[in-house]
Amino acid sequence: MSIRIAIAGAAGRMGRALAKAAQTDEFSLAGGTEQPGDAAIGQDLGALAGCRALGVAISADIANAVAKADVWIDFTSPKATLAALDALPGSPVKAAIIGTTGFTEAEEASLAAHGERLAIVKAGNFSLGVNLLSALVEQAAARLGADWDIEILETHHRAKVDAPSGTALMLGEAAAQGRGASLSDLRTAPYHGLTGAREPGKIGFAVRRAGGVVGEHEAMFASEFELLSLRHEALDRSIFAHGALHAAKWAVGQRAGHYNMRDVLGL
Repeated sequence: MSIRIAIAGAAGRMGRALAKAAQTDEFSLAGGTEQPGDAAIGQDLGALAGCRALGVAISADIANAVAKADVWIDFTSPKATLAALDALPGSPVKAAIIGTTGFTEAEEASLAAHGERLAIVKAGNFSLGVNLLSALVEQAAARLGADWDIEILETHHRAKVDAPSGTALMLGEAAAQGRGASLSDLRTAPYHGLTGAREPGKIGFAVRRAGGVVGEHEAMFASEFELLSLRHEALDRSIFAHGALHAAKWAVGQRAGHYNMRDVLGL
């Protein structure tokens, strides 16, 4: 029996990529949503993704979109994601795959409460390569001393609204964990103006926004004598969609709680 998925922001780039990637025997599309007034409302979810028509229309009503869904997949915005999760009780949805980034601490706390009734897989990036990169960054940070500076560089398309990216923060958290500390303790302020010398042992971030870049991330470890760079480049947005679907297949069999892609991939 196929896993029935409902997609938030179904007319967006990620929503279409998810709908297209789900055209397999393992999945079926149960519904999709867009904001009220969006031109995509009423359009066929499959046709909008460039596939065959499925007879499933995009709706502004979350309850309608998830009425026959097993999994909710959401790559939208923090407020929209939390509003959608609030609307899921009473539906057959067992799991939620959250790729939304940019949550505040208060929003993270609200999200945590939903893990009491849903299996939630939340990640800043659903790419297999990026999650392997995260594990390597943690190992490198654990084995290289505090005299090695750590810098996280990320580049994304001009339309991305949050910075640093969720993936960059994920890599920063992995580096901090490798050093036995929290990112909030080790993260440096953005470099701007007369900042003074770099504090030893800290983790810095640099951000670029340009053109249609899907996603580039690099973790740089630098000592006085050598430089180590661990890098990942996304060549096609479909890698995130396939990763999210892999997570959906795993999550439907899990108990309620919070998980990440390391859990999904057994890392």
